Amino acid sequence: MNTLTDLVATISARANADPESSWTAKLLAKGPEKCAEKFGEEAVEAIIEAVKGDREKLTSEAADVLFHLLVMLQSRDVAFDDVLAELARRQGVSGLVEKAARDA
Repeated sequence: MNTLTDLVATISARANADPESSWTAKLLAKGPEKCAEKFGEEAVEAIIEAVKGDREKLTSEAADVLFHLLVMLQSRDVAFDDVLAELARRQGVSGLVEKAARDA
């Protein structure tokens, strides 16, 4: 296993935990909309650090973004394996070609 798949397993395990004992459970208990809001906040923070050029802070914020993306996916029962399968499907396809196919 790698760090991301370990994190997915941890998030899944904590999904039904007592919200008073786990940040993940607390966030999930607030519903998908709150999970999406938190993901957006973290994404904005990462953008700010990228613009500022602070590598250390960007690294930290990027980790927050990945964590909160996985929590958001959990909140909507979207399997991480499905996201990986979609990335695999796109592999080897030009980003310009892939985007044009979605826009058609």
